[in-house]
Order: sequence, then C-alpha cells, then structure tokens
Amino acid sequence: MAEKEETVQKEQKEKKSGGEYIITTGRRKEAVARVYLREGTGKIVVNRRAFDDYFPMESYRLLINQPVKKVNLESKLDIFATVTGGGISSQAQALRHGIARAIVKQDAGKRSALKKAGFLTRDPRAKERKKYGRKRARKRFQYSKR
Repeated sequence: MAEKEETVQKEQKEKKSGGEYIITTGRRKEAVARVYLREGTGKIVVNRRAFDDYFPMESYRLLINQPVKKVNLESKLDIFATVTGGGISSQAQALRHGIARAIVKQDAGKRSALKKAGFLTRDPRAKERKKYGRKRARKRFQYSKR
C-alpha cells in the first residue's frame, strides 16, 4: 500500500515557483534519480550543481541527453534532478531513464520513439549477492591439492 502511495506522489505534477513540474523517477543498479521536468530553455541542474560540473565526462552527458535529442526537445525543456546511490555511471543511466519517463508523461505521443530506442526499459541488472562458502558471489577460495 505504501508503494502505491509513493509512486502516486512521485508521478504527480507538483507546483513550484516558476511553473508546473512533471516528476518522475529513474533507476539503475542502486542509483535513483528524481527528475523534475518543465518547459523552458534547455537548462539541466543535477543535485543543485551545473550539469557539466556533476558529469564532467562527455560520454555521460551524451548518454543523459539521448532521450531529449531523440524527440528533438534540446532547448525546450528545463530539467532539475536529484540523484543518489550507485556510481557515476549508474547515476547517469538512472537520470536518462527518469528523463525519458518524464517526456512520455508530458507527451504520450513520444512514447513509441523512446520505447523503440530502449530508454523506457529499466535495466534490471544488479550486483549478485554473496554466497556462503565463497569469497564473492561466484569466486571460490583457492584449492590446494597438497
């Protein structure tokens, strides 16, 4: 029951100063990205820092902008995001997932293009749990014959 209420709250439109935001969540491994999207000038802010400061590598910035470029909205959306957990790569992928979901929420007609590109699918791969009698999930202790 709490999960339903939580998802409803995340997906509701929230009023803030300067306009209406569309709120969605993106996930990858342990990373969670809360995305606040509204029409604007193309500004992206991550954890109250400039986009270029938070993601210094060009490859991450390109990855995050993929859904926006796919639907030709580069300079028409303002994106504010809060990203927690995981590593920088997982955070970038979670942010891409959240942005794609927000675009679909804004305009359902863009769903087919984003779905075909694979931006709406949550990547289910995660770290495998450690098993007893092993060093890690699959690595065994060294075998000594003598």
